Amino acid sequence: QVQLIESGGGLVQAGGSLRLSCEFSGRTFRLYPMGWFRQAPGKEREFVAGDASTNITRYADSVKGRFTISRDIAKNTVYLQMNSLKPEDTAVYYCAAMRALLPFKTSVDYWGQGTQVTVRS
Repeated sequence: QVQLIESGGGLVQAGGSLRLSCEFSGRTFRLYPMGWFRQAPGKEREFVAGDASTNITRYADSVKGRFTISRDIAKNTVYLQMNSLKPEDTAVYYCAAMRALLPFKTSVDYWGQGTQVTVRS
């Protein structure tokens, strides 16, 4: 069974940066596309970024050029570097182990518990 443990959320001023981390355990990390989703209050959970572990990445249009996903195979960890944060980025961010790098919740096999990111204007 895969376990995903996120960390790195918090409160930041608009224009600031945060880095989220997600530690993967239980299966072979490099075999899974990994992604980040987010859910704001009253909204659907949405895809943010994904990494297929083959130098293929994918981003939502709303975060392109500001967010970067990466993974450290040796540490079994995937990161989301978030720069130039905006108040509309405020959400609970979820790490995901996916069966395919597709921007849909139905492509996720395992979810982390979520970490809160709040961007103050």
